[in-house]
Amino acid sequence: MVQKEMSDGIFNITKGSRRGLATKNLDPGAGVYGEKLVTIEGNEYRMWNPKRSKLAAMALKRMRIPIRHDSRVLYLGAASGTTVSHVSDMVPDGVVYAVEFSARTIRDLVQMCERRSNIVPILADATHPSSYAHIVGPVDVIFQDVAQPNQAKIAIINARRFLKNGGHLLLSIKARSVDTVASPDKIFKEEIRTLEADDVGFHVSNRQDLSPFHEDHMGVVAERKIVKE
Repeated sequence: MVQKEMSDGIFNITKGSRRGLATKNLDPGAGVYGEKLVTIEGNEYRMWNPKRSKLAAMALKRMRIPIRHDSRVLYLGAASGTTVSHVSDMVPDGVVYAVEFSARTIRDLVQMCERRSNIVPILADATHPSSYAHIVGPVDVIFQDVAQPNQAKIAIINARRFLKNGGHLLLSIKARSVDTVASPDKIFKEEIRTLEADDVGFHVSNRQDLSPFHEDHMGVVAERKIVKE
């Protein structure tokens, strides 16, 4: 077996002719959702399926993932915590604020947090960041994967509240959640145009169609422009 670090905390594991993404397990010996565990040179890794994670698909598409070992990450649309758990692996010296709207879904996330102290589960609506402003401080990265309309606007209102100058947004645009009729290409262009509006301060540095892993999805990497005070 061979492991190669693609970016901070994301590894490409090779076993014979087989390859796959993985993160170094922050909780050795324990999986989260039935993923395969692989040990290489005394380190345990959790395999990461890009078909189950937009962030993994973005990494496999060679998009820059600006998450570091000590990053403070606001994760919008945490669900039960599949991808959140991998971000937790990536930030052993940081924190993940995991926001989820569904009370039933967040139960699994809360259980996982009993073993992963760097995740803060938050039951809240991402369209109302003021409801969790007393919990979340300034963050380095926002990752958003929500099945709601106005996805760019949701990212913007959270960025204005929490994202540091020069911080990054990783956004998964779900075309069919925005509009069930319009073409995905049109939706993607409109959402990116909203992000790059002059009064917002985002610069989109990369965008990639996430197929074949996720149909009608686009991954976006954007940086918040530094504003001198």
